[in-house]
Amino acid sequence: MELICPAGTPSAFREAVDAGADAVYCGFRDETNARNFPGLNFSRPELKESIGYAGKRGVQTFVALNTFMRAGSEALWYKAADDAVELGADALILADFGLMAYVAEKYPDQRLHVSVQASASNRDAIQFLVEAFGAKRVVLPRILTVQDIARLTRQIDCEVEVFAFGGLCVMAEGRCSLSSYATGKSPNMNGVCSPASHVKYRRDGDTMVSELGAYTINRFGPDEASGYPTLCKGRFEIGETHGYAFEDPVSLDVVDHIEALREAGVSALKIEGRQRGKAYVAEVVSSLKKALSAQPAERSALVARLRSMSEGQRTTSGAYDKRWR
Repeated sequence: MELICPAGTPSAFREAVDAGADAVYCGFRDETNARNFPGLNFSRPELKESIGYAGKRGVQTFVALNTFMRAGSEALWYKAADDAVELGADALILADFGLMAYVAEKYPDQRLHVSVQASASNRDAIQFLVEAFGAKRVVLPRILTVQDIARLTRQIDCEVEVFAFGGLCVMAEGRCSLSSYATGKSPNMNGVCSPASHVKYRRDGDTMVSELGAYTINRFGPDEASGYPTLCKGRFEIGETHGYAFEDPVSLDVVDHIEALREAGVSALKIEGRQRGKAYVAEVVSSLKKALSAQPAERSALVARLRSMSEGQRTTSGAYDKRWR
């Protein structure tokens, strides 16, 4: 299976390549990609240089244009697709059907991957994208068990990529509007989920309080690691219960399922983390690269140190394992 690795900056891109990535995915410094944060992403010259660096080392570059076009502003997304193709991207990762149609019609030889933001998770949806736009690969939403994935790969005519490590989403990729309600910024169109400009931490006695916009998201005790405030990972009072309503602030780790995913027909494993630093990228990529070629009994030891770098310093198998909440 290929290892698809994140890069939010040119330096992280080089670290991913040097650490053993088969492909690196990144985006432009604007709202055409779903990690549109200050200080991240690539200018056109930076992407050109990075694609060249990767190509000389046999590594592919995937450009994520994975937000949805706004009516009247389509030119921004069309220009980004034009530039990515001209710069030599090996694949474009797209979510918007209109942008898929544009690329398929104008650049019929350009490899097209369906972003997880498109929420394509069943045979009919995926086959439509294959037949209508010539999609070569689909990145599956993090809602399916390994058994679900195995059934799906037998029913479709394209490659399958799944997330293997890093941050979890609320399992409704491409459809979540929680951040929009709290900040006015849409992860689906502006590419910004829980923007740092709306985040605040404050002390309340021995408690660390995290806030997003006008909302208190969490209160952390003196012995708890403070997570980043996103609504889907907030702690709330619901009736008589108090806890995480949507999902816990933990990271995905499916190392224990590598063989099962391989047997299920998965073509590529994807690491989440374009907002993380180059040291994180280098460590995660090199560790998972070793784990892919190691014997199953050796894998846990190889990736054990990654758990301390994970959100909340904990990990989960997510929906891949039915026992997950």
